[in-house]
Amino acid sequence: MLLFLILIAALPALLLFLWYRLARCPLSPGWFLVFLFGGASSMFLALLLQRLIPVLSGPAAGPLGGIGSVIFNLFCRIAATEELSRFLVFMILFPLARIRGENAVLRGSVAGLAAGLGFALMESAAYGASDMGIALLRTVTSAPLHGACGARVGAAAAGLGEGPLPVTMRVLSAIAIHGMYNFMILGSRILAIMAILAAICALASSVLSIRAQLKAPLAS
Repeated sequence: MLLFLILIAALPALLLFLWYRLARCPLSPGWFLVFLFGGASSMFLALLLQRLIPVLSGPAAGPLGGIGSVIFNLFCRIAATEELSRFLVFMILFPLARIRGENAVLRGSVAGLAAGLGFALMESAAYGASDMGIALLRTVTSAPLHGACGARVGAAAAGLGEGPLPVTMRVLSAIAIHGMYNFMILGSRILAIMAILAAICALASSVLSIRAQLKAPLAS
């Protein structure tokens, strides 16, 4: 069952690779795999960062209270650390891949989308080893979520030359999307459905943005 789950989780990455080849995205097959595995490895960095931040609950939450501690844990301890781990991996890999120049943001988005799906694949395998029921839901929804967030963080890491404001806004948008997903997926069934739709819409916006940039003249 776990092997089947991993195969299902790998399907979005395979579809993305096929689309990249058909759309002639500026990312070679070799670098696609590098960023896919780089995104997967960033999960371990995220876990390390999360261990440095205590879980707030009960009396430890202090003035934050119940809902405040939930928001802190979901947005800061989970979403922010995972997006920061991706950003750090991009800061290492982007110079090696020579992602710079006028098309850097496009290439960063492309690489980030692949890395996000790599993270989702690793996460699905981790959940499958502990709880198959949760893993099945996460497999269906975490791919669009991490893909969308990865594209935004990739664009941020590649667009450092644009100034701090665009970089900050892209990272914060990824954290906001990720945190809202975490918050809604733990709620009622209706909120869980909304979380899935939000993740899909976020991914669609990333894909459409990449597609529009691919169609634009490279010199523009």
